[in-house]
Amino acid sequence: MTVGARDGAPRQRRDARRNRELLLEAAHEVFTEQGLDAPLDVIARRAGVGNATLYRHFPTRAALVDAVFRDSLTGTMDAGERARKAPDAWAGLTAYLEVVFRTLAADRGSNDLMTTHLRGVESLEAVHGHNRRTVDALLSRLRDEGTVRADVTTEDVLFGLAALGRAVPALTAATAAPDTTAPDTTATDTTATGGAPDAWRRPLALFLAGLRTAPAAGPLPAPALTAAELAEVLRELGPHRTRAGDREPGT
Repeated sequence: MTVGARDGAPRQRRDARRNRELLLEAAHEVFTEQGLDAPLDVIARRAGVGNATLYRHFPTRAALVDAVFRDSLTGTMDAGERARKAPDAWAGLTAYLEVVFRTLAADRGSNDLMTTHLRGVESLEAVHGHNRRTVDALLSRLRDEGTVRADVTTEDVLFGLAALGRAVPALTAATAAPDTTAPDTTATDTTATGGAPDAWRRPLALFLAGLRTAPAAGPLPAPALTAAELAEVLRELGPHRTRAGDREPGT
């Protein structure tokens, strides 16, 4: 019995590590598809374990979220460090926000995490604090240069970015497929936004232009939305949006 107990302990530890890995993989997939409010029992089922196993490894949703996203959030902080050291403060700010918005567009989980507040996620608190200090430092330099309006505050910028960032997944989803209701266009027609994963560039450019004392008059990046795409963005933003795997009534 003693030998068996010794043999069983390593096996149990291996099983526990494997279950944790399965839960983290499943949680990342489900959070990416559905956001951070996805049901935890869905995550447990996808991992092939019971709810008790999930709660044994991650007693709270915040603990699970922290474990899933901790490593991915460090890239944002690294980008902030590079932005602060950039010789050109405006170039540093725009390059930093490009990294942030690419993260926001990557999945709904990352977007929920960075545009809202979830108590108990230690890595998120660190990222929010670092983000604020980065924006504050760059704005201070830009004010001294006279590049941005003197009355723009860090809170103005963070609020605007959070509001815009919240719409990014819906914008990405709406422009992921060609607009079938619009007239046919040639492959060289730059007004078509089908398959444009960086459609967020246009509204971000408009937002940033509003901060400047002398906005650039060059062309906006990314094509404009069609009426059908705008309608799809608004549908995706609503509480009635269809989650991945949901079925429409009657289907």
